[in-house]
Amino acid sequence: MVGIRETKGLPYSAEQMFDLVADVARYREFLPWVIATRVRSNSDTEMVADMVVGFKSIRETFTSRVSKDRPNEIAVHYVDGPLSDLDNVWTFRSTGEQSCEIDFLVDFEFKNRVFQALAGQYFDRAFRKMVAAFETRAHALYGSNNSSAQSVA
Repeated sequence: MVGIRETKGLPYSAEQMFDLVADVARYREFLPWVIATRVRSNSDTEMVADMVVGFKSIRETFTSRVSKDRPNEIAVHYVDGPLSDLDNVWTFRSTGEQSCEIDFLVDFEFKNRVFQALAGQYFDRAFRKMVAAFETRAHALYGSNNSSAQSVA
């Protein structure tokens, strides 16, 4: 399996970051390589969603079941698509009224060995680009001085 883990402190509340990550329907607005999303079902504790990702001529659709424990954790459980396995967990820990620490873990394995080899070569760069996209989105939604920021969900 290919995987990475990062822990990062951010100047946004755990609830704000939880809301941003849980808003899968808007991923195509800011995440690189996300072409489309479709939320099949959504409740306070669980979501089922499809995500179409693409790079150049490659397009793949993933279906995931997302467990939500507001505002502490979002866990993505792989249902269907080109992978044989996927573990993705976001943990949000408040470090102040308007700050939090996020722990992000992702491990995955493609069914196709060629895709797996390619993913291993580019995964670190792609991961960093995705993390930066979430940070940029948080800044756009909540601002740099978020004392008056509002939650989006």
